[in-house]
Amino acid sequence: MATGKQQFTALMSPQEELRVGAAEHEKIVQQFGLYDNDRINTYVQEIGARVAKNTERTDVTYKFYVIDSPIVNAFALPGGYVYVSRGLLALANDEAELAGVMAHEIGHVTGRHSAERYSQAVLTQVGATVLSILIDQPGASDALDLGSNLYLKSYSRGQESEADSLGLRYMARAGYDPKAMADFLTSLQRDTALQDKITGNNDKVPGYFSTHPATSKRIAETNVEADQYASVENRRRARDTYLGKIGGMVYGDNQDQGFIRGRSFYHPEIGFGFEAPPQYRMINKPSQIIMQAQSSNAVMIFDMVSATKTAGNYLAQDWVGGEKLNDLEEVKIGGMNAATASFAGSVNGRKSTIRLMAIKWSGDRMARFQIAIPRDTSDTELDELKRATYSFHRLSAQEKSQLKPRRIKIITATAADTVISLAHRQSLEDYKEEHFRVLNGLAPSAPLVKGQKYKLIAE
Repeated sequence: MATGKQQFTALMSPQEELRVGAAEHEKIVQQFGLYDNDRINTYVQEIGARVAKNTERTDVTYKFYVIDSPIVNAFALPGGYVYVSRGLLALANDEAELAGVMAHEIGHVTGRHSAERYSQAVLTQVGATVLSILIDQPGASDALDLGSNLYLKSYSRGQESEADSLGLRYMARAGYDPKAMADFLTSLQRDTALQDKITGNNDKVPGYFSTHPATSKRIAETNVEADQYASVENRRRARDTYLGKIGGMVYGDNQDQGFIRGRSFYHPEIGFGFEAPPQYRMINKPSQIIMQAQSSNAVMIFDMVSATKTAGNYLAQDWVGGEKLNDLEEVKIGGMNAATASFAGSVNGRKSTIRLMAIKWSGDRMARFQIAIPRDTSDTELDELKRATYSFHRLSAQEKSQLKPRRIKIITATAADTVISLAHRQSLEDYKEEHFRVLNGLAPSAPLVKGQKYKLIAE
């Protein structure tokens, strides 16, 4: 046992770990997709194999994957499946930092933490639901369905500590600088603070800290524990090698996921766009776009489904199971046939109006807006929500040609460069300097170093 402790894992044998891991891997691939870049995938697999080479569990064949998600996250499944996201690769600043994340996840596998929780009946679905939507109408279970991703419930403090210790051990054995683990946790802490600042602390999308709670105390403890490996030779960081590998990598949303640009969402592959209401935070998920008010409980969700009926018949007969709807009306949205209606519901226990909009996109496809509107929503906000649904339109050829994903660009700082000058070369709408510092692991007052490579976000 890697941890040297007694664990209750009787209900998940090593063979069962393999079975569960393989089954859940298929769900992960379906939900997120894997990043299609041979150079980066091979590099991540090489680092993972190097770290996993000298672990205690010789019965596990580790497999490493890059999920095509901009969210900063990493996780492991039973059976040795280890995942890191594009968003996490963008935040890391050298090979050792990435190795530290992967070593920590390997620590959860060797420590059999998921098996322990499974046997204690705490394996659960968490993380994907942005708001808890309760609909009073029995037949309306499909309306305002936020979906769910399969994640393991947050690890206990003891399990996190064990995974940190095991990860530091594996990093050192692989020749990496163990101090890199605390460095990356510090960057994660700063990134979380920036996201909270941008969203007003309303964004409930799962990130690394949602399943791996981190505190300043934990970072300090990791840093101190790394000191015991001070005598290890060849403490690899490989910053330039790492940046050379991720240069050109997609940053943020990918082409087939659609792009958020300010208040607008565009999907060039499917060919549509729309604009969110002012002061609404947009969250681009694989199966839906969630727009969440920053100052109220209102929420707006967009998705597309298979449907051959007219918009009116689909809304009345299929979407809400034939339940009674109020003010059913057929309208035109962007020249397309559409229908809208409402019914009474609740949002987080508050009485609300649920407004539905179905738009006939093609012969077998329906675009949908679902809006939960609390009773105290102002007339101004109601008008803004209506304008958002009516902004849905087909993209022109010119619009499609101008929509490109953002990418990581690697530059070398010159004597004339400053943090501000480089930050403002990025293709971002706001918080340019803050993003630059977080992305490059720079403390708030740290200057550039001439001749050093840095990351920029560019189109």
